[in-house]
Amino acid sequence: MADQGWRTLPKRMHSELTATAVERIAEHVREHGLTSVEAILHGGEPLLAGRDWLAYLVQMLHARVPAQVNVTVQTNGTLLDRRMLQTFKELGVRVGVSLDGDAEATARHRRYADGRNSYGAVTDGLHLLDSPDFRDCYGGLLCTIAVGNDPVSTYETLLKFNPPTVDFLLPHANWDCPPPGGDYAAWLIAIFERWYAAPEQETSIRLFSELIQLVLGQPSGVEGLGITPSTLVVIDTDGAIKQLDSLSSTYPGAADTGLHIATNSLDDALSHPTTVARQIGTAALSSECLACPVLELCGGGLYPHRFRRGAGFRNPSVYCPDLLRLTAHVRDRVEADVRRLTC
Repeated sequence: MADQGWRTLPKRMHSELTATAVERIAEHVREHGLTSVEAILHGGEPLLAGRDWLAYLVQMLHARVPAQVNVTVQTNGTLLDRRMLQTFKELGVRVGVSLDGDAEATARHRRYADGRNSYGAVTDGLHLLDSPDFRDCYGGLLCTIAVGNDPVSTYETLLKFNPPTVDFLLPHANWDCPPPGGDYAAWLIAIFERWYAAPEQETSIRLFSELIQLVLGQPSGVEGLGITPSTLVVIDTDGAIKQLDSLSSTYPGAADTGLHIATNSLDDALSHPTTVARQIGTAALSSECLACPVLELCGGGLYPHRFRRGAGFRNPSVYCPDLLRLTAHVRDRVEADVRRLTC
């Protein structure tokens, strides 16, 4: 990340600030009459906060927020054990695990400090998560795309862990810090064809499912596809209210709002200019995006991926050619099948 401010943050939020954060969420729910909210605990590695602290936070969310609170933990999986999962099961917490693929892929970026590959610990945690005792907690797998890995082999490795859903994420990059070279569209299209042509659906792949929804005229439920307004905000461990943490990949302070839960409401974040820019749809897009034939599907791509120094975020995504090819491929494939089925 271009922004290294995380190095100075507390490793976990202290109890008084945690209570304030929960009250801000409850306040926002009451103000807007919300019936449900999503709370995603991530980092870093959220399980390092400890089972007792995580239970304390989740119990407080359920007790004080007057709405259904759906809590998800996004973890690297190395600390998943029976006690941790039993706590999550009792509290109704769903668990997403980040996994890059097979042991060789994991070894590239997910090693312990002493150099050991973390793959064995992750797979142990995943097998436990997929067991009958804890399957209800299993949220799915998240895989950041590495075009050096074979796409179909990567997908089939993930399938071995029986995930209910898989997220494939483009590496955070922008025009000043381009992604590693490679054909991202071809990589994703290979997986799409393997997934779409399977005799039965083996798992849900969120990127493809959301694209198909858009092709069929339905709104997208994820940021970075379509022109659905952003609904995410981050509360850091020091109480700062920030924008998407992925904005930290662009420049130092990119995610900062100057707001803090001790003095500001989440409505202050809602009306902040940086939030507005992520909620005004096509008005925030470049002229190239507005003229694009897949605008309604792509939506300009993920906001941080549009950044160019001196020009801000009103640019096409640095992945624009890949997104164009991928979305056009999915659109053409689905529309052809719809025509065939309705003739």
